[in-house]
Amino acid sequence: QPQFVESGGGFAQAGGSLRLSCTVNGDPKYSNLDMGWFRQDPGKRPEFIAGISKDNEVTSSTSIGARFTISRDNSKSMVYLQMNNLIPEDTSLYRCVVGHEPLRDYVYFWGEGTQVTVSS
Repeated sequence: QPQFVESGGGFAQAGGSLRLSCTVNGDPKYSNLDMGWFRQDPGKRPEFIAGISKDNEVTSSTSIGARFTISRDNSKSMVYLQMNNLIPEDTSLYRCVVGHEPLRDYVYFWGEGTQVTVSS
C-alpha cells in the first residue's frame, strides 16, 4: 500500500486560492497509475473532483468548472490540485487517490486527506 503525503490545505476566503499537493510513496509502479482527488464531507460519500493519467489525460467533475486544475509530476510521484475562486461550498476534506481509469469508479488507495475551509 502506498503512503500518501498530502499538504496545502488550510483556510481561505471566498475568491481566494489554494494549491494542494500529494506525494505517493512506495512501489514505483504506483507512478503508472492514475492519480487524483476526491473530497469528502462527514457522513457523506466521497465526491470525485479530478483525475490525471501518467500521460496527463485529465478527467474532472463538472461541478468544479474551470476553477480547479489538476497536474502531476511523474518524476516526483506527485499530483497537485490548483484551486482558484474558492467558494464556501468547497469546504471539505480533500483526499488524494490512486487507481485506474475511470478514476471516479476505480480507486485503489486513499490518502487520509487535507482539510480545506473557505469562509465567506
